[in-house]
Amino acid sequence: MNVDLFDFVLPPERIALRPASPRDSARLLVVEGTALHDRSVGDLPGALRAGDLLVFNDTRVIPAQLEGTRGDSRIGATLHKREGPRRWRAFIRNARRLRDGDAIDFGSGVIATAHDRGEDGSFALEFQGDEPVELLLERAGRMPLPPYIAARRAADAQDADDYQTMFAAEKGAVAAPTAALHFTPDLMARFAAAGIAHATLTLHVGAGTFLPVKATDTAEHKMHAEWGRIDAATADRLTAVRAAGGRVIAVGTTSLRLIESATGEDGVIRPFEGDTAIFITPGYRFRGIDGLVTNFHLPRSTLFMLVSALMGTELMKEAYAHAIENGYRFYSYGDASLLLP
Repeated sequence: MNVDLFDFVLPPERIALRPASPRDSARLLVVEGTALHDRSVGDLPGALRAGDLLVFNDTRVIPAQLEGTRGDSRIGATLHKREGPRRWRAFIRNARRLRDGDAIDFGSGVIATAHDRGEDGSFALEFQGDEPVELLLERAGRMPLPPYIAARRAADAQDADDYQTMFAAEKGAVAAPTAALHFTPDLMARFAAAGIAHATLTLHVGAGTFLPVKATDTAEHKMHAEWGRIDAATADRLTAVRAAGGRVIAVGTTSLRLIESATGEDGVIRPFEGDTAIFITPGYRFRGIDGLVTNFHLPRSTLFMLVSALMGTELMKEAYAHAIENGYRFYSYGDASLLLP
C-alpha cells in the first residue's frame, strides 16, 4: 500500500504546544459511522453507553532524554526500549562520533558505555555503577517531548506534570499515551455514574512511535517493538464485557495495539506479556476493540494508518480536513477524537 495515500497538509499553527486546561476541556471530534460531531472531552460520558468499558495505558514516562559528551563531541541520546537491568536501546544524535565501547558522560555522575550499533543508527547504552537506572535518569535526564514540540520550545518543569496521565504508574515509557492526558478524576467519576467502567494495561511506549515512515510502501516499513502486559483478570474482564453486549473502547493507539496483539482469531482476549510490533493498516480485521479515543496524528504516520484501518482512509481524511478547518489542535498536546465504526 503506497504511503502517499496517508498524506495530508497540516498548517503548523494547528500543532499544540501546551495541553488544554483543564484537561477535559479539550475539544472532541466524534466520528460515528460516517457522521462527524463537534463536542468536548467532557461530553464523552454521554457519547458512550452503560456497559461500555474504557481501557487506559498505565505506563509512566521516564526522563529518557540525555545530553552528554564523548571526548570533545556532544552526544544526545533518547532511550526507547529497555534491554536489561542497566541496558537501554537509544537513538543517538551525532552518532557518527560514537563507536562500540565508547563511554558517554551525561553529567551528574551518570556514565554509559555504547555497544551494538543497530542498522537504524541506534546504540545499546550500558549504564555504569550500582544505582538503579531510574535514579540516574531522574538526576541527568529530561522529559522527552515529541520532536514536533521540542523543535519549537524547550521542555520545562510544567511538562513533568503535563506529559503524564492520571493513570501513570508503571515506569518505562519514553512517550506518553497522549489520549489519556484528557482524563481527570472528575470525568472518571462521571463515567462511573453513567455505568461506564474502566480497566488498565501496560505498554511502554517507545520513541519509535515518532519515527517517520521512510518506505514508499507500507509492506517495507519495519515497526519498532514495544513491551506490554495484560494480566489474566483484565483479559477475562474485557472479553466478558463484549460477551455481555458492551463495547471495549481503547483510550489511545497504544492500548488498542496491545489489545489487538492479545486477541485471538476467535475474539477472545488472552493474557499477554512481551514485545509487540503489530502494524495495523487498512484491510486489518479488528478483533478485540469496538472503538477508540485518540488524538490527531501526523500525516504518513503509522498511527494515521491505524485510524484509517479502523474507520476508512477517505473518512479519516475528511475528518482531519474538518478538524483543520474548524481549529482543532493536533498531536500530543492537542484535542481528541472518538472513533466508533
